[in-house]
Amino acid sequence: MIDVAFSTAKRLQENMEKVVLGKPEVVRSLLIAVLAGEHVLLDDVPGVGKTLAAKALARSLDGVFTRVQFTPDLLPSDILGSNLYRSDLHEFEFNQGPVFANVVLADEINRAPPRTQSALLEAMSEGQVSIDGTTRALPKPFTVVATQNPIEFEGTYRLPESQLDRFLLRTSVGYPQPDVERDVLRSHCNGEPVDQLSPVVSCHEVLESQEAVRKVRFEDSLISYLLAVVDATRQSEDLQVGVSTRAALSYFRGCQARAVCMERDYVVPDDIKSLAVPVLSHRVVLKDSFMTGDRSRAEQVVHEIVQRVTVPV
Repeated sequence: MIDVAFSTAKRLQENMEKVVLGKPEVVRSLLIAVLAGEHVLLDDVPGVGKTLAAKALARSLDGVFTRVQFTPDLLPSDILGSNLYRSDLHEFEFNQGPVFANVVLADEINRAPPRTQSALLEAMSEGQVSIDGTTRALPKPFTVVATQNPIEFEGTYRLPESQLDRFLLRTSVGYPQPDVERDVLRSHCNGEPVDQLSPVVSCHEVLESQEAVRKVRFEDSLISYLLAVVDATRQSEDLQVGVSTRAALSYFRGCQARAVCMERDYVVPDDIKSLAVPVLSHRVVLKDSFMTGDRSRAEQVVHEIVQRVTVPV
């Protein structure tokens, strides 16, 4: 089964990198989220390829893909669906919302108010939605790829802490290098390259890979190391709120998924160190969180914590 996971990760990566040029870490972040059965938040300025990366993942997977453009007037029912009365049948009929898909692109998620953002909480944590007293399961696999503009931009809202905690990873895309940007321009001469991608992995293979990820070896000494990093966030004088147990579980699973992406069936300390900032920094609350630049400061605090914690030999 682990060989299936290695093959799945490799095919997805190679296919996505045909259009997501010069951003291997962004591609790997998306793969880690999918293999771990979780979700990813791409946080950066407009126009650097956040939506492109999400679409590349969706088109590489032979499943259902939907896109939700978050706006200030978007309602929870626009995402989840609603019951509509059928006069010809004299009964209510449920119309599924775009959340019923394998890959959901929540584009510019922080342009909708917190009430609408919170509509995804149950879906992202439990893979189901509850509407009018009825619970409906979402398709499997299920991954939300959300994009977010910096909170300093006009017309944006802060994501609630409970919403941020549902994302395994938060990462930036960043501007490309000049030579890579030249290749990007050339690749768009004959249309949108992402539209030419074909699926290379089935949903069944993804589910098999997710099962294999859970069997990746995680030595007791490394579990203790991971928990030491988690506990250090709770003891830090710079943080008002440290990492939760749910975050620790996500951290654990993310390290297993990263090992698979690196074609290993065991976790090494570098997996824990590499994922500390993207997995933990958006889950902590600074004591001076009212100040601007919260994100970079939180990332710096987590990075310093990882540097202080002793790595097992």
